[in-house]
Amino acid sequence: MAAKPNVIFIIADDHRYSAIGATGERAVRTPVLDALAQAGTIMAQTHINGGVDGAVCVPCRACVNTGTHIFQATESQRIGDHAKTKVIRSGAATMPSWFRSHGYHTHAIGKWHNDTASFSAGFCGGDAIFFGGMSDHRQVPVFDYHADGRYPSEARRIETTFSTELFTDAAVGFIEQYDKADPFFLYLAYTSPHDPRTAPEPYAGMYDPEQIPLPPSYREEHPFDNGELDIRDEKLAAYPRRKEEVRRHIADYYAMISHMDHHIGKVMQALTASGKADNTLIVYTADHGLAVGQHGLFGKQNMYDHSIRVPWLISGPGVPAEQSIDALVYQFDIFPTLCDLTGIGAPPNIEGKSMNALIRGETNEGRETVYSLYKDIQRTVKDDRWKMIRYRRSANTGQGSDFVQLFDLANDPWELDNLASNPQYRPQLEKLKLDLADWMARVNDPYAELFL
Repeated sequence: MAAKPNVIFIIADDHRYSAIGATGERAVRTPVLDALAQAGTIMAQTHINGGVDGAVCVPCRACVNTGTHIFQATESQRIGDHAKTKVIRSGAATMPSWFRSHGYHTHAIGKWHNDTASFSAGFCGGDAIFFGGMSDHRQVPVFDYHADGRYPSEARRIETTFSTELFTDAAVGFIEQYDKADPFFLYLAYTSPHDPRTAPEPYAGMYDPEQIPLPPSYREEHPFDNGELDIRDEKLAAYPRRKEEVRRHIADYYAMISHMDHHIGKVMQALTASGKADNTLIVYTADHGLAVGQHGLFGKQNMYDHSIRVPWLISGPGVPAEQSIDALVYQFDIFPTLCDLTGIGAPPNIEGKSMNALIRGETNEGRETVYSLYKDIQRTVKDDRWKMIRYRRSANTGQGSDFVQLFDLANDPWELDNLASNPQYRPQLEKLKLDLADWMARVNDPYAELFL
C-alpha cells in the first residue's frame, strides 16, 4: 500500500484570483505559481463565504479550516462582534486537527488569525507563529510553538526579518529536517501581499507605476454608498481615486506578490531536494481577494469578484496537470477535497464538498450557485453566468443603500453594466432572488429577513 501523500497548504493574505500570471493578469510576474498551475489544476471559480466584520480574513480562515460556512465555522453569529468571530466553533474538526487524528504530523508556520485553542488542537509543532491580523513586515510579533497550548504575551518576540522570508526560512527548515515516518501536513500562511506593501528590493522597483495598465473596472469613486466606504482599507488612498495613485498601489501589490512567489519557489526547491515532491499534494490559495482601485474601492469589504474570488491551485499525486476548471466551488471545499485525495475521508455534517471527481474529470458539475455576505449590508449569489448583489442600509450605522445589481458575467466579467432595472432580465433577477433566499435559509443567516 502506497504511503499517504504529504500536504503543503499555502495560504496568502489579500491575493485575488486574477493577480497571477497563469490566471489573468499578465503584468504581474509569478513564475513559480505559474509553474504550480501548469503542473496541476486551477480551480478558476473559487469563492469565499464572506465576513461579518471588517476583518474578513478571520471568518474566511475559519471556513477554510473547518470546511464549512461562516455561521457553522465560527463561535458566534452576531454581526460585528469581532472578538467572537476570532474563535473557531468549539469542538469543530479543523483541517489540521483532522489530519493530525489520521496520522499526519501537522506543522504550522505564519498567520493563524484565529483562537489559540483551535490552533493547539490542530498542530503537533510550528515555527514563527503569528496570531495577529497584520503588522509591519519587518516587525512581526511571533511565538515559538508550545505543546501546552499557552501563548502568553511575554512569550512573544519581534522578528525583523521580512515576513515572507521569515516564514519561508521556517518552511524550508521544516522540510529539510523532517525525518519522521508519518506523512506531514505543512500549513504555511503568509501575510503578503497584505499592506503595508513594502517589498524589499529588487522587487520594490520591479514595476514602473507609469507602465501599469489600469483595469477596465477602475473608477474614481464607487457609484453609490455600499455601506463600507469609510473603513481602514478604503482610506489607503485618497478620494477621488486618481489614476497615478492607483497605478502606484497596483505596482506595490504586484511587487509583494512577485517577492512571495520567489520565496515559494525556495519551498518548492527544498521539497524537490528532500525527495518527497512526487508524493506531496500542494495547495495555494488566499483568504480573500482585494479591489486595489477597481470599482473605486481598495479593500475586500465588498461582493465584487475581485474580492470574493481567490486562487485555488492544486498539484500532486492524483491531480491532472495543465487543467483549468471553471465550475463554481467554495474555498471551504478545499478541506474535504484534500481528505478525499489523501484517502482519510472528510468530517461529517460540513457544508464543504469534495471536488475530487471534478478534478479527475469524472464529472463537470461543481456547485449550481455560490453565496457570499458582508455584515448586515451586502449579500450576493451567482450561478455560472448571472450574479446579483443586494445592498441594504445598516440598522447599526445608518450607512449603505437599498440597491440591487445584476451582472451578466459572460458578457461583462468586470461587473460594469448593471442590468437590474432592465425588464428584459427580470427572470434572471427573480431566479437569483430565490437562490439567495435558499442559501440564507440553508446557512441560517441571522440577517436573512433584511434581504428578502
